[in-house]
Amino acid sequence: MRPSGSPEIRRLATTDSFAELTDLLHRAYAPLAAAGLKFYASHQDETATRERCEEGECWVADQNGLIVATIVWRAGGKESCEWYARPGVAIFGQFAVEPALQRTGLGGRLLDLVERRVAEAGFTELACDTAEGATVLIETYARRGFRRVGQVQWDLTNYRSVVMSKSLTP
Repeated sequence: MRPSGSPEIRRLATTDSFAELTDLLHRAYAPLAAAGLKFYASHQDETATRERCEEGECWVADQNGLIVATIVWRAGGKESCEWYARPGVAIFGQFAVEPALQRTGLGGRLLDLVERRVAEAGFTELACDTAEGATVLIETYARRGFRRVGQVQWDLTNYRSVVMSKSLTP
């Protein structure tokens, strides 16, 4: 049982609003955009949000009927990023927490869930990428056991990304 008002983590439902989810992404990524980092999630439209959710398994945190956090994980394979194309690698992205709820542990709960789901699905690595200039995110992932494994320059961003990965084997 969860405390009253505490977000419930669940799979994205067919009744959930992609407009609401897109707005959450824009709010969560706004400080990065204001710092000059053009993360795709900071400006993507509803169609892109839907497509990215449908690429894998999308999880949300629901607080009193409002989506306050989200994350998507999927299998790698057909990527232009060399690390993502490796066998056994799953990728997470479109990861966002409502700004007022950041640093409350909610993002950690989502990542814990994704790490468990990815391992259960038989993957041995969970990877992500973030802007080289997003030092707080890089440090946060490093504290969770992610290590730098490469770099990539995406066509949709204005920065080079650090690729990070975590081994899911004991």
